[in-house]
Amino acid sequence: MNTPIDSTIDDKAASRLLPAIRFSIITILVVGLSYPIVATVVGGLLFPRQANGSLIMRDGKAVGSSLVAQSFVGDRYFQSRPSAANYDPRALAGSNLASTNPALRERMLQSSKAIAARENIAVNTIPVDMITASGSGIDPHISPESARVQLARVAKARVLTAAQVQAAINANTEMPTFGVLGQARVNVLQLNLALDAITP
Repeated sequence: MNTPIDSTIDDKAASRLLPAIRFSIITILVVGLSYPIVATVVGGLLFPRQANGSLIMRDGKAVGSSLVAQSFVGDRYFQSRPSAANYDPRALAGSNLASTNPALRERMLQSSKAIAARENIAVNTIPVDMITASGSGIDPHISPESARVQLARVAKARVLTAAQVQAAINANTEMPTFGVLGQARVNVLQLNLALDAITP
């Protein structure tokens, strides 16, 4: 049986609990429901391309995203950075291997030999981003140096002049954001599509 003191304590606890419950419900409705709906609608209206994955369309079909790297096969194409996620945007990941890991060193050694043979260059001239995966595993960019290393092979395979391929590289090179953030970078998918437009 509750004493008057117990009843007073229960009333005080209830008076403190009800505002907390009301605040939680309002927070859930505003932050968990209203804000995401408004952000999705406004984002879709102001930035329709970005809100839909920055897809690149050709002949009415999506051929990729300017934000996601792809694997390219053949001498006609510039190659993307290696991917620990196998270029799968649903499995974003780096290799998580330390620089001292023997498995990483072996993979980089094998990659270096393969790239040197493919591009007909010395191993010690290979830009580092051609043999290292990005943190996300789907970085769509390579450095301008990596593009220049591949220029001769692509030009020969497409029967284009080096100047034509270099012009395509220049046209698809993005400068540092706001002039200071990041480095100059080349979007590989857009570059390959630009070259396909010249030599289908």
